[in-house]
Amino acid sequence: MATKHIATWANKLKYSDLPQDVIQSASRSLHNWVGCAIGGSDHPATAIAYNSLSPFFGPPQSSLLGRKGVKIDAQHAALINGIASHVHDYDDTHLDTIVHPTGPVASALLAVAEWKGGFSGKEFLPALIVGIEAECKLGLAVWPEHYDVGWLLLGSSVEQTSHALGVAATQVIGLREMFGSHTKSFHPGRAAQSGLIAAVLAQGGYTSSETAIEAKRGWANVVGATKSSIAESLEKWLGMDNQGLGLASINGGRWQILRNSFKPYPCGIVIHPVIDGCSQLHRDIAELGLEVADIKEVKAKVHPLVLELTGKRKPKDGLEGKFSVFHGGTIGLIFGKGTPGQYETEVVRDPAVLKMRDKIECEADATIATDETKIVLTMVDGKVLEKHVKHAVGSIEVPMDDQMLRQKFEDQCAAVLGGETGSASTKCWNVGDVSDIAEIARLA
Repeated sequence: MATKHIATWANKLKYSDLPQDVIQSASRSLHNWVGCAIGGSDHPATAIAYNSLSPFFGPPQSSLLGRKGVKIDAQHAALINGIASHVHDYDDTHLDTIVHPTGPVASALLAVAEWKGGFSGKEFLPALIVGIEAECKLGLAVWPEHYDVGWLLLGSSVEQTSHALGVAATQVIGLREMFGSHTKSFHPGRAAQSGLIAAVLAQGGYTSSETAIEAKRGWANVVGATKSSIAESLEKWLGMDNQGLGLASINGGRWQILRNSFKPYPCGIVIHPVIDGCSQLHRDIAELGLEVADIKEVKAKVHPLVLELTGKRKPKDGLEGKFSVFHGGTIGLIFGKGTPGQYETEVVRDPAVLKMRDKIECEADATIATDETKIVLTMVDGKVLEKHVKHAVGSIEVPMDDQMLRQKFEDQCAAVLGGETGSASTKCWNVGDVSDIAEIARLA
């Protein structure tokens, strides 16, 4: 029974069971998420959510990251922090499922930890890891069907956790059609809020099906409707023998958090190879004494998923730009980088950007990996430059290192935290040493 397996495993996992590399991966995931949430706290989508929902806010239980001293009720804090953390599309990605795992989990956990009080970093981290592992394992079980879910543990029993899973599972959300709109960031926020509500209800005695994941009309069979052998897939990824690919513990199994990745660019992750390659070509052009304005055409071979997910030829604003491989290639060529600034609406609409975007063509090629691209650039004088990116920065093979992650945190948070940015980064990085996790919630 998959539902009970997850609940039993989740209730047994302790900090002392966690390998050091898993603890480090969880700390890096939280550090990256906090930076993204603070960086997205002043985005119009976050502001609209806050202002529109403020009449419904309850007692001041949990802090909003990026809004110093502002506390609202826990479930709305989970929602709004979740929105803020994903609105720039800069948060982490589990590359095997393209799930953004930390947002739904951390947004809910941090809200509850501050509300309830008394949770140390060593108590917080196992709950964060449980949530991320559950998301990714369930995502793998129904892959390639899209998946996004919220998770929360409140010290519940196995039975209560099973019911919480059921309440959460019945709230399936997330449509690809929302890519490029405010609602894209609503997905992890709502998942966090739904997970929090599910856990609170279950702890209060609210019941659900105890086979919500594996039942014929349960979550896995609904979400993975076109996938054969759902039962076998669930057993493969959720097996309790702690061997092979199943749920991990001190006795074995595979930790999916170790395959979590971090974005160097704030956009759909399948665009990253093209930004990477075009940024390298930007530098090559400068070194050769050539001008970007003299580019005649650019042709890129990409994985088919790139055009399926990010094939917007004419994005109308910054949010749509995040799902345009053509805009991604353009900013790489013109600016030599891709930061949140290159995804502002005025940049997306800039005449020079529009002109360059029209010079880029992408061809889907099934022999190209998801983190790979082959680019051929032709100048007006006929000179040809080529770039083969085998693995983009941010991939499993070429991960962002600690220094890059710290710099990313500082770039996003400096305008909000000022001189406290460095100490905030260090506190998140060493979350396992924090005596009260509410210190993280009250950073900004």
